[in-house]
Amino acid sequence: MLLFLIYLLTGLSALVAYFLHHNMNYWKNRGIPQDAPHPLYGNLVGFRKNRVINDIVVEYYNKFRKTGHPFVGFNFLQRRSAFIMNIKLAKNVLIKDFTNFADRGQFHNERDDPLTGHLFNLDGKRWREMRQKLSPTFTSGKMKFMFPSVIKVSEEFVKVLQEEVPAKSGGAIIEIKDLMARFTTDVIGTCAFGIECNTLRTPETDFRKMARKALVELRHGPLLTAFQFSFPNLARKLRMRMIPDDVHEFFMGLVQETIALREKENIKRNDFMEMLIELKQKGSFTMDNGEVVTGLDVGELAAQVFVFYMAGFETSSSTMSYCLYELAQHTDIQDRLREDIHIILQQHDGKLTYESILAMRYLDQVISETLRLYTIVPFLERKALNDYVVPGHPKYVIEKGTQVILPAAAYHRDEDLYPDPEKFDPERFSAEQVAARDSVEWLPFGDGPRNCVGMRFGQMQTRIGLAQLIKNFKFSVCDKTDIPLIYDPKSFVLGTIGGIYMRVEPA
Repeated sequence: MLLFLIYLLTGLSALVAYFLHHNMNYWKNRGIPQDAPHPLYGNLVGFRKNRVINDIVVEYYNKFRKTGHPFVGFNFLQRRSAFIMNIKLAKNVLIKDFTNFADRGQFHNERDDPLTGHLFNLDGKRWREMRQKLSPTFTSGKMKFMFPSVIKVSEEFVKVLQEEVPAKSGGAIIEIKDLMARFTTDVIGTCAFGIECNTLRTPETDFRKMARKALVELRHGPLLTAFQFSFPNLARKLRMRMIPDDVHEFFMGLVQETIALREKENIKRNDFMEMLIELKQKGSFTMDNGEVVTGLDVGELAAQVFVFYMAGFETSSSTMSYCLYELAQHTDIQDRLREDIHIILQQHDGKLTYESILAMRYLDQVISETLRLYTIVPFLERKALNDYVVPGHPKYVIEKGTQVILPAAAYHRDEDLYPDPEKFDPERFSAEQVAARDSVEWLPFGDGPRNCVGMRFGQMQTRIGLAQLIKNFKFSVCDKTDIPLIYDPKSFVLGTIGGIYMRVEPA
């Protein structure tokens, strides 16, 4: 028996060694350039320790940017990946040849870990069906229904800040990152769950704690988490889970209670939850394209609410924080934006309406430039469903099953695409410049059929929040403002260590 175990361990060790060697040399053996990967961490050495994911992506891109390769090799932990260098190839992946790159290849386990079965993670037929179900809930008409709820929270937002900012004596030093997160938490809470979270007044709610935990904490240690990211299909077959137990129980319980209450009392609200409950109650129904799909079960519904909350809360609050940070340093742009907001409001009887928010073109330019300079999600992921020969480059083949990485944060800081890329300049997003630019050169919401389905909602809450703030307050740097900002290497998105402080005064 001892001899058998020795042979078994030797054999397994040899297999693991062969796999690691094969994986590390995969691109080299094909003549594709790649930085030599680490045996375990691949090309992500330092991530979640001392290197920020955005920096890893930008530095890797810049190393190969001038070499002329359409893509280079990259190991995302143990997943071999094609790191897309060429904008035309990026457009093929996202749009022209989307059918071959429709999947993301992310871990999800709907049976054992239902909150992972959301639109962002799903692939194949399950993704297509879910996208068809959810797309009608994010039309401009549905945004108009939810608009009053966001306005109500934004008015409370202004009141809370007015209480902290004295009318005289030069204003006050405010930590804005936490304040923005409390605003978006309340917006998502009311629009996704129909719950008055009141996080603006009581910051440490269970809702907020669980959101933070879901973003930062992992269910497993580094090795098992790396295994899930590297081998998502095998991890699912092993019935592994990713969401921490208390986060799972909190959100599943909240959704089940909300559904039960609304169905029992026949409560109707203009929010995301109401639209999902309607899908649940429909059963099977026919889409516009003639395809028959089933309604949502409770697990599917909970997963969509969960990702709507997680995506909408963090990305929008970070965008608002970074936007104010730049405006505090560029008071000329801030003054122009404030003037533009007042002019638009005068044209709409002084009211923030759905139409007046859409008319604030300069505000949209400022937000777009913020998202370029501060790319919250640093890269997009796709997976090749079949072998793909890069047009014009017959030696460059992306084999079936290979992960594809599109380094959005790097495109956004490419001086050939955006001259003087470190400069904050909203004029880059004037109508003329946007028309002259390829859509895939700006990717904070992705592009093509698998772009962010909640983009309209995210833009709406960000525009409303910033319009209210700039209309009522002036922002400037102070002694506590970190210039430059210090980013958190443990964050999967672009997040700072500590708060973002600035001086706030009444406008």
